[in-house]
Amino acid sequence: MPTLVRSWNLFHGNASRPEGGVAASGLLEEMVRLIAEPGPAGERPSIVCLQEVPPVALPLLEDWSGMAAHGVVAREPSLGPLRLPTRLAARLTSIDPARLRSAFSGQANAVLVRRDLAVIAQETLPLNPTDFASSTARLLELDPLAVLAWLKEPRVAQALRLRLPDGRTLALVHTHCTSFPSDPAVPDAEVARAARWLHEVAAPGEIAVLAGDLNVPPHASPALCALVESGFSAAAQWIDQVLVRGALLAPPGLPVTWPDEHRTVAGLLLSDHAPVEVTIV
Repeated sequence: MPTLVRSWNLFHGNASRPEGGVAASGLLEEMVRLIAEPGPAGERPSIVCLQEVPPVALPLLEDWSGMAAHGVVAREPSLGPLRLPTRLAARLTSIDPARLRSAFSGQANAVLVRRDLAVIAQETLPLNPTDFASSTARLLELDPLAVLAWLKEPRVAQALRLRLPDGRTLALVHTHCTSFPSDPAVPDAEVARAARWLHEVAAPGEIAVLAGDLNVPPHASPALCALVESGFSAAAQWIDQVLVRGALLAPPGLPVTWPDEHRTVAGLLLSDHAPVEVTIV
């Protein structure tokens, strides 16, 4: 049975008009339901990786998607240094969701898994802990303000080992790397950290998958190029990726990006990212 793996940055439940600019909020449930349904190719997903999920939504993902949900909070809801109750943070965000986004509500990642796939193990890895960011910043010669900006938004990766219905096992690392437009070497360092972890997590001969919003395109990412050179499937040309090693992919053999019309509702373009997907055969 084919295994379809998707990844989508949900943009905190916001939508835009095709010409750009945030135009509507509060669409998270609609997005989660959409991503769990048949896509442009008419297939339902086996695994869905979600980024920019408000923590308040984590308990609702299973009802919305009909899939098992495994979430991890990267940044807790807060007001400055003060941690906020999740629901209070959500109410504050509702004042102006388009502008506030995760300012109060925090940020989470989640993996949705079709219920006929068994989860063997799962764990998490901080992507930019202080010691890693500090040592990497010295190598990259970042100034102190850049280091503070990097540490301001904690990022985390998830690892799940899954048993597929056909008996094969799959190791998935799902990540949302730091957005750092001034220096792509910052998210690339996190891609390399996630890739090293995947090599540790995946057993010999096991299907290995790296998925998520990497926030660095392949042409600016030595870490992504190294993954492809080491036997992973070809990368998409933008920042959202699903890369696979140890299994064949259905054509075209690289992540397929959803056309805008498949995520357009009432003239609104859901999220500022398009879902990407691959099918493992």
